[in-house]
Amino acid sequence: MKTYIQPEELYEKGVDWIITNGPRVIFAVIFLLIGLWLIKTIKRWLSNSLKRRNINSSLAPFIQSLVIITLKILLILFTMQILGIKMTLFAAGIASLGVAIGLALSGTLQNFAGGVLILMLKPFKKGDNIVAQGQDGIVESIQIFFTVITTFDNKTVIIPNSKLSNEIIVNMSQQGKRRLDLQMKFPYTSDANKIREVITNSVEESQDILPDPKPKIGVASLDIDGYVIITELWVEALSYYEVKNAVQQRILDKLKETAMK
Repeated sequence: MKTYIQPEELYEKGVDWIITNGPRVIFAVIFLLIGLWLIKTIKRWLSNSLKRRNINSSLAPFIQSLVIITLKILLILFTMQILGIKMTLFAAGIASLGVAIGLALSGTLQNFAGGVLILMLKPFKKGDNIVAQGQDGIVESIQIFFTVITTFDNKTVIIPNSKLSNEIIVNMSQQGKRRLDLQMKFPYTSDANKIREVITNSVEESQDILPDPKPKIGVASLDIDGYVIITELWVEALSYYEVKNAVQQRILDKLKETAMK
């Protein structure tokens, strides 16, 4: 025989539940609303703080999103705790999901961590000439997962940030200037003093060579079939290859003029 719940009994159970759990629910709602207001305030403060600190534009949104999402998750967990919802199964599910996502995205997370390190520590910046992973070029952009460089033969190379953060990077332009070494070999029948004079005149006529440190010209080595003269010049780092080609052409022209006289 079926039993039916009487309206009076249902009403009494509802009243009992409200009396028992009502304050907890009200407190949880108030706690949630205050928490959301605080998170909104923190988001606005964090945005202004990141701008004042000149945090890289690629990194700032990620930091802000990471902090806000973490705070919202904590707020939801605390609210559920106030409501008396058991968190054991929920926490186990979150942990399992986190492990699965971590394994699936391990490479991506490494690139993300590498990008954060690069943007915070700044071993190089946009516009620098770097040598990394066998590539020599100008940094075009630093993204959160990868860095884009353009080589001097106009190839676009995309390098994962995990590689750049864990291996050697040579920053050619960080110091502002770079030494240009030119080595030329001549037979012993050539007049070394005359050659040195020609090279000195060529260097002095060059407007794109830095006066400090002063250029150095000397004999680098003595071989069986001739001697090697080395010329050490200092140039602007980002114009290294242009100056190198121009100076070599100028020296060659001067040597030809001298030989024809």
